[in-house]
Order: sequence, then C-alpha cells, then structure tokens
Amino acid sequence: MIKTAIAAFAFVLTAVATPTAQNGAEVKLLSAAALRHTFGELLPRFERDTGRKVNVAYGSVGALTDRLKGGEVADVVIVSDAQMDELQRLGKVVAGTQLDLARVGVGIFVRKDGPRPDISSVDAFIRALLAAKAVAYSDPLGGGPAGIYMAHLMEQLGISVEMKQKTKLYPPGPLQYESVANGEADLGFEQVSLILEQPIVELLGHLPAPIQNYTTFAVGIATSGDQTDSGKALIGFLSSPAAQTLMKANGFEFGRD
Repeated sequence: MIKTAIAAFAFVLTAVATPTAQNGAEVKLLSAAALRHTFGELLPRFERDTGRKVNVAYGSVGALTDRLKGGEVADVVIVSDAQMDELQRLGKVVAGTQLDLARVGVGIFVRKDGPRPDISSVDAFIRALLAAKAVAYSDPLGGGPAGIYMAHLMEQLGISVEMKQKTKLYPPGPLQYESVANGEADLGFEQVSLILEQPIVELLGHLPAPIQNYTTFAVGIATSGDQTDSGKALIGFLSSPAAQTLMKANGFEFGRD
C-alpha cells in the first residue's frame, strides 16, 4: 500500500464524514498536469455530489511548487511526494495532511501504425534508442518529471553523447507528441497517464523495469487557502475506491516496490 501516516488516515476519514453541503464554496486546486485527463471526469463528479466548486490549475510539479513557494494562494495542492515534503517543511502545506495519492511511470510512445521496436529489456531499449533517427521529450528545464529523468537516464546508460544530437526537447504540451506523430522523431517519452490522453500517438510500452522511474503524487492542504473543510472533502473523494478505479484505467498505479 502507498504509505499513509496514521494522522493522514484519520484526516481522510474526517474528510469523508464531513457534511457535503457548502453552497458557494470554491476550492482552489493546484494539480500536476499528469492528472488532468483523469480529473476532467472526477472533479465534475465531486462538484455534483457535494455542491462545492473546484477551480483547478495544472502545471509541471516543479512549476507548481515554485508558485506556492512564491506565495500563490491555493486550498489543495498535488505535486510529487518529494516536493510535498519540501512544501510542508516550508510551512506551505498543513502538517499532517499529506497523503500519497497514486504513482505513474514513464512510458514510450510512437506514431500510430508506425514501427514498434523491441523495448522488452534494457539492452533492447538501448538498441532502439541508438537506431532511432530522433527522440522527443519535455525539456528538463520545464520541471516535468519525465523529461528530467530521461536526461539523467541517457547519462546513466552511457549514451548521452550519441543521443545529444538527435534529442528534441519541447516545453510541456503537445509539441513532443506532434513531433512523433509527424515522423520528426521515432520515439517519445512521457508519463504514461499523459500519453494515454493523446489521440495522435500510441503507447508502445513502459520503460523496462530495471530503469523505470515512478513519480508518486501527493496531495495536501495548502496553508494559504481558507477552504479547509472543502479541501478535506476533496482529498477524501480523490482517495476513494471509485476514484482510484478511474485513475488505474488512466495509467496510474498504487503501492510501492
């Protein structure tokens, strides 16, 4: 099971038990972009069931962390577990409200009906990289976990020199998918949940297990907001079995190795 402190567990139970009628209440949510597609379905359910409105802004976990550190007002925040720990240390998240929500790995995408190279092992994956005319992923400077990890992985695999000239870096958004869809790059890399929401490419598979990298997303109550009760209700909803079922269908996983 994803780690859950006793205090956090009690916090969620309280949230679930909180009465749902708060007409006019609006929750300001800052959320990692990897959850955007899933939340497009989940948040309307929460609003319909509770009468609470959710105003959500998406971004890379790095950018969202910087926004909160810079003083932006929010009620609930979802970033990586490591960044959540940092925000809690800085007093930007209420102590004891952090809850690990789900995790997602890095996937490989290709254009639809395009070649599907073997990626079943680390050695096969390296061969696929070296044979590709170009690869695409988000610029690490944009703060996206997959881009940061892929840059590190090329060095770890000892092929950063060979790959440098054929690596295309893009800001977070559609350009990396378009690059693969139109044949400019053969392979692209992003978090699985984000790949699955793209109709112009298809998921080839996950990174081989020995070199896989997971981002665990954690949710917590921000200290700058004033909708604590509504924030608790939202966290209780997002950690419910029904919400987890939808997250799993959209590429998220639960538990730790």
